[in-house]
Amino acid sequence: MSSSVKMSKPKILITRPDIPAAGLNILRERCQIVSWEKAEPMPRSELLSRVQGVNAIYCVLTDKIDEEVLMAAGPQLQVVASMAVGTNHLDLNALKKRGIRIGYTPGVLTDATAELIVALLLATSRRLLEANSAIYKGEWKSAWAPMWMCGHGLSGSTVGIVGLGRIGMRVAECLSGFNVAKLLYTSRTVKPEALKFCGEKVELNELLRDSDFVIVMTALTTETRLMFNAEAFKRMKNTAIFVNGSRGEVVDQAALIDALKSKTIAAAGLDVMTPEPIPLDSELLKLNNCVVLPHIGSATMETREEMSRITANNILAVLNGTPEAMPAQL
Repeated sequence: MSSSVKMSKPKILITRPDIPAAGLNILRERCQIVSWEKAEPMPRSELLSRVQGVNAIYCVLTDKIDEEVLMAAGPQLQVVASMAVGTNHLDLNALKKRGIRIGYTPGVLTDATAELIVALLLATSRRLLEANSAIYKGEWKSAWAPMWMCGHGLSGSTVGIVGLGRIGMRVAECLSGFNVAKLLYTSRTVKPEALKFCGEKVELNELLRDSDFVIVMTALTTETRLMFNAEAFKRMKNTAIFVNGSRGEVVDQAALIDALKSKTIAAAGLDVMTPEPIPLDSELLKLNNCVVLPHIGSATMETREEMSRITANNILAVLNGTPEAMPAQL
């Protein structure tokens, strides 16, 4: 009989096979991996089946981790780590009630997402996709025309940011280099750090009324759900550019489509919408004054690799009995 008993490895459910190797390799060395084989969201039935008996869940924002999943997993589940900064897909109350640790990845995606928002704003305001498409349609008829494809510039403009959190703050810092005249923001509290780019805290209605560019970076809550409705768009300038980098549910999409069609606002740039993926027959995709991206805010190789490492280390810290060593937890 052996003098020592080989300890079994903890079991982890990873809901996608296509997460970066940087995180996968950390876990493969120490854990038994249960995973979904297809590079697409795990079907609910598979999630409920494969989660049984696992010690940890490595999930992404398309996975709804709620009471039903936790019941299916069983009492040995110690940690749920999400490779995301948002937590709307997690039932935080149910997790905390069970004493299950919650890991996420804030901070690391701030720069990548802010860069994407600035790029989306410029692509929308300067009509980049529309202009590029015009070439292939044979609409570029002369070397230059005085008003063809004219958009709106940032220099001398007023920019309003709804929700000045980490990413909103970084967007503001980036835009300060474009010679904007004024930067307004909404927040529960005054942000002293906004003084470095002369940011001014205002009420939402004032921001909508005065801004040439409205950038939405607020978290999705019961208060912010559908906050951008028909009335909100009517308060904006008819030359305003609307950019959403938060969550699709913050916007009444039908009202946005109406506002774009009626020229209530000039244009919109969206990295988030409802539903995702957006149907190919969506009215948004038929509008020249709307730029739609497939939710790629944090999509840089460097950022996604670091997100995968943080998620893996969040899991290992708990399984090793040192939850205080989690890189980022709620």
